[in-house]
Amino acid sequence: MKGFEFGKKEDKMGIRASATRELVFTDCKIPKENILGKEGMGFIVAMKTFDQSRPGVAAQAVGIAQGALDLTIQYMKDRKQFGKSISSFQGLQFMLADMATEIEASRALVYACARMLDSGNSKVSKDSAMAKLFASDVAMKVTVDCVQLFGGYGYMRDYPIEKYMRDAKITQIYEGTNQIQRSIIANHLIKETAAK
Repeated sequence: MKGFEFGKKEDKMGIRASATRELVFTDCKIPKENILGKEGMGFIVAMKTFDQSRPGVAAQAVGIAQGALDLTIQYMKDRKQFGKSISSFQGLQFMLADMATEIEASRALVYACARMLDSGNSKVSKDSAMAKLFASDVAMKVTVDCVQLFGGYGYMRDYPIEKYMRDAKITQIYEGTNQIQRSIIANHLIKETAAK
């Protein structure tokens, strides 16, 4: 449309396969039939959209964490120290167990939220925020731990694990930062308690 253009392509730390650009509207006339919802209700439409998109970010975070863990387990089986695979070291096994447990808890929360959405439940703001918050924090923790388990190789671009860590970070930021998610969750809890 006349008056609409894209801004510069951003050079991002992670999710580099996805283009990010500013949308620029200069004296751009939008036809009435293109309005989403009712005029003046844009903020509410955007907030309701987050209820649907936050579980998607949570699912993305679960996938990032699982992919990082899978790569790390294979690396640990192949990497030898002191004549044996580092996957046989009990302290490192404990890290793997914790990561796998946190990923499964994230996955369960995402699935529970998805079931709510699929059932047509419209009161999912708190649950969507919880899924996004928990899964993205787990993705960040898991990917940082995976980089640590790769040792010096984890810091090198020759190995893909550093990319997982860079990609995990955005899940704590977009669709509302995790600080915002905590505010949403707390506000819902306070309202729920007041209603009893």
